[in-house]
Amino acid sequence: MGEPLRVLFVCSRNQWRSPTAARIYRADPRLAVRAAGLSERSPRTLGVRDLAWAEVVLVMEQRRRLQQRFGRKTELPAVHCLDVPDEYGFMDPELVTLLRASIEPALEPHLGSR
Repeated sequence: MGEPLRVLFVCSRNQWRSPTAARIYRADPRLAVRAAGLSERSPRTLGVRDLAWAEVVLVMEQRRRLQQRFGRKTELPAVHCLDVPDEYGFMDPELVTLLRASIEPALEPHLGSR
């Protein structure tokens, strides 16, 4: 097995969805993961260095916000929108199920080429 795929999970505030996704996948040997938020009030605010590190960015919703904020400043890696609403708490069992169902199909084309 080669190097793990570098995946960046992004949501608006980096409180519930993206940290949950990172927690679910942090021990997955196929992946190296990070989580960040688009808001300046995020515990970990998304930056250009995160985007340069990532091979794949999985946004929870509104891919357009990411592209508007960073698209002119840097070349974006592959970006996929998961359409996961901001309705759940950290590690909520429904959120975990929804994330797994959304993330695996988004990763498949990237993992298949490794």
